[in-house]
Amino acid sequence: MADTASIADIPWKNFFTDGTLQKLIDSAIVKNYDMQLAVKNIEAAQLLVKQVKWNNIPQADFNVTASSSRPSDNSLNGVTLKQDNVGTNHIEDYSANLTLSWEADIWGKIRNQNKSAVAAYLQTAEAKKAIQTGIVADVSQGYYNLLMLDAQLAIAQKNVALNDSTLRIIKLQYDAGQVTSLAMQQAQAQQMAAAELVPQFQRDLTLQENALQILTGQLPGNIDRNASLNDISFAENLSAGVPSDLVGRRPDVRSQELALTIANAKVGITKAQMYPSLTITAEGGVNSFKASNWFNVPASLFATAAGGVFQPLLDHKELKTQFEVAKVEREKTVIQFRQSVLVAVGEVSDALVKIEKLKEQRAIAESRVKTLEQATSNSNLLFKNGLANYLEVITAQSNVLQGELELASVKRSELSAVSELYKALGGGWK
Repeated sequence: MADTASIADIPWKNFFTDGTLQKLIDSAIVKNYDMQLAVKNIEAAQLLVKQVKWNNIPQADFNVTASSSRPSDNSLNGVTLKQDNVGTNHIEDYSANLTLSWEADIWGKIRNQNKSAVAAYLQTAEAKKAIQTGIVADVSQGYYNLLMLDAQLAIAQKNVALNDSTLRIIKLQYDAGQVTSLAMQQAQAQQMAAAELVPQFQRDLTLQENALQILTGQLPGNIDRNASLNDISFAENLSAGVPSDLVGRRPDVRSQELALTIANAKVGITKAQMYPSLTITAEGGVNSFKASNWFNVPASLFATAAGGVFQPLLDHKELKTQFEVAKVEREKTVIQFRQSVLVAVGEVSDALVKIEKLKEQRAIAESRVKTLEQATSNSNLLFKNGLANYLEVITAQSNVLQGELELASVKRSELSAVSELYKALGGGWK
């Protein structure tokens, strides 16, 4: 029976237990600028969700107007005023009224607008999770690279000291006439080759520290750490769980699923726009032709109510096109969703293969380094006793240097592959 549990269900602090790494990730989650932008996107989406909920509520408008006009004596209004002998050639109108209008959601347009807004808000939340998942993976991989460079720097410095010792012995032999200048030159070249690696690794260490500090929202600088590459380990068997769980766990896949909800809602909205819309309006207030009688209640009170049906005619073709385009966009979203699922499963498979093969590679590299260390020790003893020449010693030292550097690189790659698997499974945002 397949194991349904997954390492992605483990909170990142329980998965990445190194104290320094946890501090770096904590800082990145809070101070990383991509993360801060994601939080602002969520805030904006929340406001839109709150606003769209008011679409079901009647729209209310309060209006106060006052006007005075002097019509031409030869105009219709002017002639009427003369005929009625109203005693003035001015027309005044004073009004204060409240208007309510409400569109009946017969075809589900408002309902689909609400669905789209909510899905868009949830998308921003998933985007934040995806960014946090990426941050956890990127910081952990950067930290493992830092520890690898620490180990490689120590290896290079150890080899420089070893080559110095060999060079001194060869120099004594050269002074005694036992070896030629060629032996001195080759020993010096081997010593300089190891010494050249030291500033290279020191440079890479500084660059990696700066990159991690910037990723965590800090100014470039040193990172205090006590752990070594060999101190970091994970369980031998890492469970990926059931592949179908990726749909609900990976933020990017979940975001594509929500995009499909939005696409469905847009199809519903564009379809509803082709059908008649029913609008109900009501208006009431006070109205008077004289300012002195404006608020004379109840004589100045008035009220009206009306209902109207609006059916688009000439722009029906345009609305039909929008509807067809929305259906095509929905089909594209379905394809993108399926693609995201395949990519997710592929990334998990890739990470699992990397971990398995890097584990085998590490075992071989460790065995090789032990053999080379033994060979170096033996060559030094034989050389000191005159039973081996300087070339055998130099070759042994060169081989062990490369073997140890490669082993550190393989260990780093294995740890990075574990981070990749954790990210591929959708872990790291809890």
